[in-house]
Amino acid sequence: MTRDEIVQLFTERQKATVRRDAAAMASFHAVDGTLDSPMAGGIIQGRENIERVFEAWFKGFPDLVSTEHDLLVEGNRVVYISSLEGHDSGGFMGLPPTGKPFRVTMVFAGTVEHGEIAHAKTIYDFTGLLVQIGVLKAKPL
Repeated sequence: MTRDEIVQLFTERQKATVRRDAAAMASFHAVDGTLDSPMAGGIIQGRENIERVFEAWFKGFPDLVSTEHDLLVEGNRVVYISSLEGHDSGGFMGLPPTGKPFRVTMVFAGTVEHGEIAHAKTIYDFTGLLVQIGVLKAKPL
């Protein structure tokens, strides 16, 4: 794929995020692609499993807003930096909703092969997210 085609892929992916469309989000991944994510508890494989991760995000945070900051493309490697924010109004990971807001910066690093995301890793402060929504307690400094 060309750089412009990869940029277009991630533009369409961002549109699916705005729509909170888990199936569309998963469709950008290869059928046997992998996702390494704190939300998944590690590395998962397969488009169906990846779709479940997006479903959990969109269910737990129905007002989720994703803001793109940077998209870096080098060959078939991609780094995408965004901010995610919303409120725990849908119940995150099967827990009762707290109604509390959160904001985290997320880094997506991955590879694109044959027009699809073959491997992806998301990096963000999962513990900080849980503290912000009140699932974990932390004592401020």
